[in-house]
Amino acid sequence: MTETADKHQRNLSALIHASTFSKFFIPFGNFILPLVLWTANKKEYAFVDYNGKQALNFQISLLLYSIIIGMVSIPFFIGFLPRLFDMGHFGLFDFNHYNTMNFHFDSDDFSLGNWIFPLGIAGLMHGALFIVNIVYSILATIRTNEGDYFEYPITIKFIK
Repeated sequence: MTETADKHQRNLSALIHASTFSKFFIPFGNFILPLVLWTANKKEYAFVDYNGKQALNFQISLLLYSIIIGMVSIPFFIGFLPRLFDMGHFGLFDFNHYNTMNFHFDSDDFSLGNWIFPLGIAGLMHGALFIVNIVYSILATIRTNEGDYFEYPITIKFIK
C-alpha cells in the first residue's frame, strides 16, 4: 500500500467516506451509497477498494455496537414497564366508581433509580458512538483526500 493514488482515486475515496453522512437524508444511506461507490470502482483502483472496505466495516461495526447497547438496555426498560402500568398509579383499580377516582402520585410510585441510570448510560454510549462516527468520518474524508491510507478505530473487519 505504498503506491500513490491519483487525484481521481483520492476524490472517489473521500466521496465514499463522506457519503456515510447520507444517513441523515436517506434511510441506511450510510451503507447504500458507500457500497454502490465501492462496488462500482473496487476492481479498477486499489486505493478506492481499501477505503470502501474501511468505510463499510466502520459503519457495520457502529451498527453492531448500537444494537448491542440497545439490547443491554432493554431488560431495564422492560423491568420498569410493569410497575408503570399496574393500574395503581392512576387510581384505576376502582374504575367502576367514577366518583372516587383518585389521581394521586407519590414519589414511591415512580422509582427512577431502578432504570434511569442504566438507560442514561446507554444513552450516553449511543451519543458517544454518534460523535465517534461524525469525527472519524470527517477525519477519514480529509486524510483520504490527501492520499493517506486511513484506518478507523474500533472497527471489526467484516469485509476483508
